[in-house]
Amino acid sequence: MSLYQCSILVKSEVTVEHFTPGSAVIGGALIGISAALLLFANGRIAGVSGILAGTLAPSRDGWLWRSLFVAGLVLGCVLVRLAGLSPSLSITASTPQIALAGFLVGYGTRLGNGCTSGHGVCGIARLSRRSIVATAIFMFSGGMTVFVVRHLLGA
Repeated sequence: MSLYQCSILVKSEVTVEHFTPGSAVIGGALIGISAALLLFANGRIAGVSGILAGTLAPSRDGWLWRSLFVAGLVLGCVLVRLAGLSPSLSITASTPQIALAGFLVGYGTRLGNGCTSGHGVCGIARLSRRSIVATAIFMFSGGMTVFVVRHLLGA
């Protein structure tokens, strides 16, 4: 399997075979520590959509740290894959469906003034009412989308 191939079957059944609370706690702690370090070191919130948008903006303010952050996300995925630690995924959606989904997610993050990392991780930790409401709406919308697609459309 090449580096760019993905092998979890995206269907109506989800099985959690290798879940351990310890790895979940460690992963959550690493995300929290990373978000806190960025806040204390740069005074910035770790909202990935905003950071990515900042690398594409004409303004060069903060471009270097934003680019390094995004590169770290990509490099981290590559290293996990090369170490053989990534789950096997099989995506059954077509390329146009994936592109449309990506566009809708990007549009939604702009519409909601942030993504789940900015609102869900950093905003809730700061007890931001706006972030708590935004995250509740993200979760509700995701749940309703799954319900409609799986149960009403039969996909």
